[in-house]
Amino acid sequence: MLHFTVFVWGFTAILGELISLEALPLVWYRMLFAAVSLFFYLIYMKRKFNVGKNKILTLLGIGAMVGLHWLFFFASIKASTVSVALVCLSSATLFTSLLQPLLRREKIQLLEILIGVIILCGIFLIFHFETQYTEGILWGLSAAFMASFFTILNEKVVKTTKAGIISFYEMIGGFALMTLVILLFTDKASALDFNLSKEDYIYLIILSTVCTAFAYVLGVRVMEKLSAYTVVLTTNLEPIYGIILAFLFFGETEKMTPGFYLGGLIILLGVFLYPIFNRKRAKRLLSRKMH
Repeated sequence: MLHFTVFVWGFTAILGELISLEALPLVWYRMLFAAVSLFFYLIYMKRKFNVGKNKILTLLGIGAMVGLHWLFFFASIKASTVSVALVCLSSATLFTSLLQPLLRREKIQLLEILIGVIILCGIFLIFHFETQYTEGILWGLSAAFMASFFTILNEKVVKTTKAGIISFYEMIGGFALMTLVILLFTDKASALDFNLSKEDYIYLIILSTVCTAFAYVLGVRVMEKLSAYTVVLTTNLEPIYGIILAFLFFGETEKMTPGFYLGGLIILLGVFLYPIFNRKRAKRLLSRKMH
């Protein structure tokens, strides 16, 4: 289910590039449409919306982080390319390896830090060879940080709340924050232009329902079984799907330097090495317990 969800998320960057809106109104529309579709889904499933005031406030706060993640991600795409934005998301593994122990007051795992360092080397390579995309890379890294943050927080709330309810309130939280940002910091008339093309509306509906409401519910649900680090690590496969799709949709505009692909390869190497080393570590620990 997680791998299927990650594949669906691979289309998110493609749609973000196809939609003519800037990052802020794009996320505003995305979270609005997603919240509406989730509302009707929950009505159909006869779910109770009242889960307690404190929990609702928590979910709204996490949703604000999700909104910032998407805002930074689409800003990265608009400032660079789909490929750059997707590869930068892989740094979420490094951020999670540091944030998760800090937020839970647990011991930092040396293996997770090692994998994070490998990923960091890949990111440095991309910075070195793709200097024209520095702004896009910084937005992409910010998106990765926010992704690791809200994933860790979701791992806790998913144990007591249904995935659909979590997703619904988080979409509202993100939508509320985007609305606040638009009202306070932008030209409201241009930011919320409802006179969009037919293609933009079609892409927005696909983005909001299939790639957001549907995929986000699945992504939260898998956290009932998997840890935040495992989810973030598997999500790093999104660049593979996304970059392949970007080549199919946009062709030459997604062609990068050899240094970019070397950096991306190092990042993915770290992703695939983790489960191998982690399995060996688990076997050693089990062996010690038996003896």
